[in-house]
Amino acid sequence: MTDAQETAADSSLRTTGGAPPDDGGTSDTGAPIPLLEPREGIPPVIADADALDRVVAAFAAGSGPVAVDAERASGYRYGQRAYLVQLRREGAGTALIDPVACPDLSGLGEALSGVEWVLHAATQDLPCLREIGMVPTRLFDTELAGRLAGFPRVGLGAMVENVLGFVLEKGHSAVDWSTRPLPEPWLRYAALDVELLVDLRDALEKELDRQGKLDWALQEFDAIASAPPPEPRKDPWRRTSGMHKVRRRRQLAVVRELWQARDRIARRRDVSPGKVLPDAAIVEAALALPSNVHALAALNGFGHRAGRRQLEQWQAAVDRARALPESELPQQGQQVTGPPPPRAWADKDPAAAARLTAARAAVSALAERLTMPQENLVSPDAVRRLCWEPPRVIDPESVGAALAGFGARPWQVEQVAPVLADALRGKGA
Repeated sequence: MTDAQETAADSSLRTTGGAPPDDGGTSDTGAPIPLLEPREGIPPVIADADALDRVVAAFAAGSGPVAVDAERASGYRYGQRAYLVQLRREGAGTALIDPVACPDLSGLGEALSGVEWVLHAATQDLPCLREIGMVPTRLFDTELAGRLAGFPRVGLGAMVENVLGFVLEKGHSAVDWSTRPLPEPWLRYAALDVELLVDLRDALEKELDRQGKLDWALQEFDAIASAPPPEPRKDPWRRTSGMHKVRRRRQLAVVRELWQARDRIARRRDVSPGKVLPDAAIVEAALALPSNVHALAALNGFGHRAGRRQLEQWQAAVDRARALPESELPQQGQQVTGPPPPRAWADKDPAAAARLTAARAAVSALAERLTMPQENLVSPDAVRRLCWEPPRVIDPESVGAALAGFGARPWQVEQVAPVLADALRGKGA
């Protein structure tokens, strides 16, 4: 039995979380208990400045960590903006805020400056929270904590059930949160998502401390909180699903032109790009290189659902790609810094390939001993870079310095550098 399994089985870690029943999060039979209603009921949605001011004052006067969550409309709307923000704090209760009606929440963010924010999968919500002025200075990520503690399932529902003994209703996770007014069942679901986050945080903190991993987790949380916003992705059109089928540069140009045309339309309409034109249709057109609207209409994804005007705008994009001179066609692959793809190492540098095999085996064995995913123990990219260009003198100090240069946290360097140094020495060139 792993540490995480012991934790899930340990009823002493299952707290009531302030929800019924008062004597614990499991029934007499040991079965998890459905959590059906927020303890103070569903709060009203905050949608005006006066109500927001009252929420800011209440949460500023609260105590302890604050649970934070956000709901987006992925698959329905353009971009990843927040359409509902949920918070809960001791002494303040739960708040549901409409960031469409109240687009500037910087005052709330400032009121919570210095307070620990508890989020689940923080990196998913932080970008949309940042857009409305909410940026934590300290945080606790319950999903990441679960990974470090070795839990095999780290979704919020699974964690609440395994650690606290309650079942969350998850039926509304993929709904269109831009809907107004939001239906009551959705609001209940949203309020319950923050109902037990602080309780889950407290239980996971105890478990990480028991495993000797609490400092590791705190370093990870600090790294997330202090990370700058990510740079805009270069050539985002290259992430079109099915791109592996597109081989020729002229075809790549068609993908680029159609993707960019679709993106302009989706942005203007504020709808998900996939609702304007599916990725599969873009790839189909790139492979076929249709010469006219009639040929385009015969392709999957175009004919049965597109009017003449729509077909003409898509064909215009194809025509632009067909007319480009060779010098302006996109290259087959993005220029990347660092080592080549590992599949090419055996031909390019067999010694580096051998180092990578040994290093991966060493990291895998260590991750298994520590009961955590390999990617949380050390970045796979850092391992690749280290194996492609190892230090001139290979020892734990030089390997640790290289890992730190690739962004590894001190705890990762301490754990990984010795085993990687041994692997590199055993399989070095």
